[in-house]
Amino acid sequence: MTEYVILVDDHDTPVGQMEKMDAHLKGVLHRALSILVFNSNGELLLQQRAFSKYHTPGLWSNTACSHPRLGEDSLEAATRRLQEEMGVTVQLSKSFDFVYKAHFDNGLTEHEFDHVFFGTFDGVPVINLAEAHDFKWVKPAELMEDMRSVPELYTVWFRIIMEKIEERFPELFVG
Repeated sequence: MTEYVILVDDHDTPVGQMEKMDAHLKGVLHRALSILVFNSNGELLLQQRAFSKYHTPGLWSNTACSHPRLGEDSLEAATRRLQEEMGVTVQLSKSFDFVYKAHFDNGLTEHEFDHVFFGTFDGVPVINLAEAHDFKWVKPAELMEDMRSVPELYTVWFRIIMEKIEERFPELFVG
């Protein structure tokens, strides 16, 4: 099945569609989503990306991420992908969005208008091994310390997201 992404302008207004791999080869701006799930202890659920992923395999990242399908809004897509990747269903709320562009060694480029969602979950995820190799719960302060020590272990968009969270939600980094 061919996957398509929604092409957008700098204001997230849809301007077309493109096959997902083609969009990543050409570095075209498209809509994306990132999900961060916290537990009641203030820990963040991370996933280690599957080693079969077409870019950034084996790196640690946010709980789940993807692209909305054509005709699907970002919240619906985030809810769907969280279930598909981590076996978790929770109520999500949009926190913020941002644009980033990152080039990878394999010639692909992520140029995304990323919608970031937060949720809360206290169970044990059931990961989809085609998407995630492993998972762990981490306190945000410990995560930031590790990201600054060994940034190459984490996806570039996740590092950007965590910097934005540290600026906007400093209370998550206490205790």
